Amino acid sequence: MKFIKQDLLTLLIGLFLFASCKSTNSIGLDIDPENAIEGDLIDTLTIGSRTLAEDASQTYSNAAKGGLPRYPLGVLQDPLFGPSEASIAMAVNLPNESYGFGDTPLLDSAVLVMAYSSQFYGDTANSVYSVDVHQLDQNIATQTSFLSNKEYPASKLLANLTGKILPNTRLSITDIVSTAPDTAINVAPQMRIKLDPLFISEELLTLDSATLKYQERFTAFFKGLKVSIKKSASTGTGGIMYFDFNDTNSKLELYYRRKNATTPANTDTIHVDFPIRVASNPVASTLKRNYAGTPIETQLNNPGIQYPVTYLQGLGGLKNQITFPHISKLKTALGKVVVNKAELVIDLSSGTDVSPFIAAPRLALYRYDIAERRQNIPDNDVASQANPTGDPRAYLSPQQFGGTYDPINKRYIFIVTFYVQDLLDGKKQDYGTFLSTTPTSEFSISPPVTAAARSVIGSFGNVSNKIKLNIYYTKIK
Repeated sequence: MKFIKQDLLTLLIGLFLFASCKSTNSIGLDIDPENAIEGDLIDTLTIGSRTLAEDASQTYSNAAKGGLPRYPLGVLQDPLFGPSEASIAMAVNLPNESYGFGDTPLLDSAVLVMAYSSQFYGDTANSVYSVDVHQLDQNIATQTSFLSNKEYPASKLLANLTGKILPNTRLSITDIVSTAPDTAINVAPQMRIKLDPLFISEELLTLDSATLKYQERFTAFFKGLKVSIKKSASTGTGGIMYFDFNDTNSKLELYYRRKNATTPANTDTIHVDFPIRVASNPVASTLKRNYAGTPIETQLNNPGIQYPVTYLQGLGGLKNQITFPHISKLKTALGKVVVNKAELVIDLSSGTDVSPFIAAPRLALYRYDIAERRQNIPDNDVASQANPTGDPRAYLSPQQFGGTYDPINKRYIFIVTFYVQDLLDGKKQDYGTFLSTTPTSEFSISPPVTAAARSVIGSFGNVSNKIKLNIYYTKIK
């Protein structure tokens, strides 16, 4: 109780000082005169913040036959956050049902092709990546849950590719056409890994027509592939790369020869693709982090302490819970007010964005409802805009709502006017307000599996880099 009384006294003194020093006609945003806001300003409201581990999330939905926009793979050695790693498990699909390899097929090569997607975090110039491909021990197509912390056992090694990666470089490959000369073609950036030809010859080219007739029979036999990083053979800082399994560019390519169906003395050269697509069968990610010996481990083990900085991490790593413990006292002290504008300002902690560990380019801000389900805050509640019976206020565009990193001022700003007004009016309860990273290409309040960047931010008590809430308001008499 002693703390509460002292804090209330401090709040009231602060309100008095602001009211006596700042005219209601002189307070505004000095960034753009056109956006000037008349009213009094409070920027001393206490904000609590703490680092939390992100929730595990589903990386594939069997019911919807849908997956992530992109899938992570890699190992990142971060001196501040500790190591992170990501692997991918995937089903391989038939080119078509009742596919046949023909008479006496003879394999030339088998290549796993994974098309790069947007997003990369880490080092490509100096790091060497050693990528292993194994056969899954269990049929991934029969799994019912694909949480991001789930392991997919795989024991049979089919291939290894070691070298630097080129996620933004187009490749020139030879396209084999059975009725025409081979042709060099230019393809989108992709990782190409040659698989063990003996394994593919014995396991795939010998399959009978019954197994090749239906997809379910095929995946029951050929359980799928797992792609992971061999840490012992990788060097450097490393990084997290992303791959696209939503289109037709990721696949298992087979090149083989067989007797011509009409002229057995002749040989046909065949190129066939076995697609790897989330619209057909599962693709799933496994994500791991190790915070041992880091400041993050200390914060996770001591959630009741307010630290000078807190941590945000993509790849389903870390989020922040922020609280406004004295907002009810503010309402009592001020009475009825109209919030003209409220902005949450989040400073990056100095010196924590050294390449290749650049600050997350975008953050997400969301809240819990009473059932602890993630919801957009009112200023960003796009669902209500489409609901004619919903809140009639004009919602902000993504650019107006904010969350994009400002590299000049090294901060993030969110506009939270409606949310603060609702908290003051008692229309919303603060069951939990959260910050997390999100991809630049799409704002998402789900755990940030599809982006790997991280940020260190200052707390309210930080002397030089801090989080604060600016509330521009007008009292109603």
